[in-house]
Amino acid sequence: MRLRMITTAIAGAAAAALALTACGGGGSTAAPGTTSATTAAQSSTSAAASGSDGATSSAGDTGGSAAAGDSKVLSDAASGKLVVGIKFDQPGLGLKNPDGSFSGFDVEVAKYVGQKLGVDPANIEFKESKSAEREGLIERGEVDYIVATYSITDTRKEKVNFAGPYFVAAQDLLVQDSNTDITGPDSLNGKILCSVTGSTPAQKVKDQYSADAALQEFGTYTECVEALRNGAVDAVTTDNVILAGYAAQSPGLKVVGQGFSTENYGIGLQKGDTAGTEAINAALNAMIADGSWEKALQDTVGASGFTLPAPPTPGA
Repeated sequence: MRLRMITTAIAGAAAAALALTACGGGGSTAAPGTTSATTAAQSSTSAAASGSDGATSSAGDTGGSAAAGDSKVLSDAASGKLVVGIKFDQPGLGLKNPDGSFSGFDVEVAKYVGQKLGVDPANIEFKESKSAEREGLIERGEVDYIVATYSITDTRKEKVNFAGPYFVAAQDLLVQDSNTDITGPDSLNGKILCSVTGSTPAQKVKDQYSADAALQEFGTYTECVEALRNGAVDAVTTDNVILAGYAAQSPGLKVVGQGFSTENYGIGLQKGDTAGTEAINAALNAMIADGSWEKALQDTVGASGFTLPAPPTPGA
């Protein structure tokens, strides 16, 4: 019964993808042609079906992983609705606009994945997912998946599954335009460095580069950026693509440009949901293959002048 439900959902996802292509749908991530869209839908169907099989095997291997029929994200997608976690305050990535709409690359990725799972973007509810709250939101089942500049780490993988990566960023620093003292992570001794609660980049700078840096944490990056603008802190650190969005939105700030890490952004979902993970990986691969990934990135982050990277290989 469970497997039949998932098969039905997968068939629905493929049909939805084809229908969206036929009517030129797909939001801002329309496929460039019928042939590639058809291939993407077929790929999604095949990979998702494979995911169902794989989930059954994985459950046996791990002795506790969710079986295919227990996939929250696939079950909810079959009902036609999804709740997706994003950031609300990251220009170019995940932003809640004054009119209540949402924009950014993470939003486009979330919508594309939802479409491939058979859910119209209008039926996706976006839920704010601050850095410190992401694992809890997933574990409590308050979201189906999270697309929120969510770096894949071994510690986080103990609590959640990750599909992806769908983007590779690097840690960097945001400072005032007039600042010439801060040139990289090893120039922060005696400076005040800001990051958000639940994130680790500031502590990494202190541990590995500038032991005498003072750390300041706020709940959101917007608060850090405001503190930087009024001189309460000397620098803000997180990933370069996030900082580029703030620099574009806030004249007088600049990204130092010395990336010093590799951050693989993944889509987080419930621990043990192998079928859901593989279905989302199939959707991400389709997004890259049909050109929607690059278009979405150009339409969102590209406006900041950020040098766009090559696409990663989801599921690799």
